Amino acid sequence: MNLIEWESKYCLKIKEIDEQHKKLINLANKLFNACTQGKDIAEEEFKNAIKEAVDYAKSHFKFEEELLSKYNYPEINEHRKEHEDFIKKIILEIKNFETGKKFVPNNFARFLRDWTLEHIAISDKKFSFFLKSKGLQ
Repeated sequence: MNLIEWESKYCLKIKEIDEQHKKLINLANKLFNACTQGKDIAEEEFKNAIKEAVDYAKSHFKFEEELLSKYNYPEINEHRKEHEDFIKKIILEIKNFETGKKFVPNNFARFLRDWTLEHIAISDKKFSFFLKSKGLQ
């Protein structure tokens, strides 16, 4: 069972970014599925999945930001801040998980879903229109 299904409405029509977004969604689904396996399995799978997700998100964000910088996207600072805030939230949740503080993997997976889809549908769509106006296909 997947938490997120990729839909064409999320496509930015920028091939590399669309492929990266699909991978992020797959990672969120992997985290969600880890959460449904029972406490012990969920915790072990979650530890592995979260590290992979954070590493990939950082790599993806770097790629996006370099592209936006290259084309002088006027709202790059706001976009970068969204990325930074997301990573900070993830790191906080990982610390909560590792230190035994209240942490609900299902809620975390849903946070990933909601943030990712909203970010793609609003912020990334916005920059995709800008990049297309600059001739990027």
